[in-house]
Amino acid sequence: MASRRPEHSAPPEIFYNDSEAIKYTTNSRMIAIQAQMSGRAIELLALPDDSPRLILDLGCGSGLSGQVLEEMGHTWVGLDISRAMLNVCRSRGSESGDILLSDLGEGVPFRAGAFDGAISISCIQWLCNADKSTHSPVQRLYRFFSSLYSCLCRNSRAVFQFYPENGSQIELITAQAMRAGFTGGLVVDFPNSTKAKKMFLVLFAGGTAQQLPKGLTESNDNTVPYSSKREITGRGQPSRAPKKSRQWILDKKERRRRQGKHVRADTKYTARKRSARF
Repeated sequence: MASRRPEHSAPPEIFYNDSEAIKYTTNSRMIAIQAQMSGRAIELLALPDDSPRLILDLGCGSGLSGQVLEEMGHTWVGLDISRAMLNVCRSRGSESGDILLSDLGEGVPFRAGAFDGAISISCIQWLCNADKSTHSPVQRLYRFFSSLYSCLCRNSRAVFQFYPENGSQIELITAQAMRAGFTGGLVVDFPNSTKAKKMFLVLFAGGTAQQLPKGLTESNDNTVPYSSKREITGRGQPSRAPKKSRQWILDKKERRRRQGKHVRADTKYTARKRSARF
């Protein structure tokens, strides 16, 4: 039986041709899944609330993850090896993102400390293949991770959602990331679910020691993977609770818990307004 994995079909710059790129703007299911995974990856970055950051989108494709970054108020720069996907991304008309044609296996071409974080959706496993006779997966992964480590600010994070083929591929990727200087590890959401299970490699770029976030489970009060407690409007945009309201504060505390931060328990006094009188 032939393999269904895209990376076994052709190199990424060939597999993601014009027809494949169009799917990322017309297939509503694909768009929804990409947006959900991007939202979760950004959540795992543990960025400060209400403070725009410059984020690197690795394997940005048609710009779906960049759109999620924009909706959260961040500026982004995207890299991808597929010219067809970048053409679609450009046609979408990003307001705060720049894109660049680049092979991640050749390294990340930016100055030291340029970015406050990095995300990657369904991309990193492609570097495990040797698509050319000159390709060495070990060398390409190390070149990628070492250059990424350099261009990230200290104490920042890089989050990779990926689909490993087997345990050996996970070990290959993580070993080269640690060799390049990163710390961190795997975060697995919904590990007991066949469809909802997702793997995220969460890497820390130096600085003070950070605690690895916990993966989501069915008991996390999340009936839909990666969705927040906010309702979705008819336009597909999140309907946010009024700022400083009780629900806004509860949502903020829940995000911090998912990021692995220590948060005080919710009580009846949470977000309770205090009298101005002494």
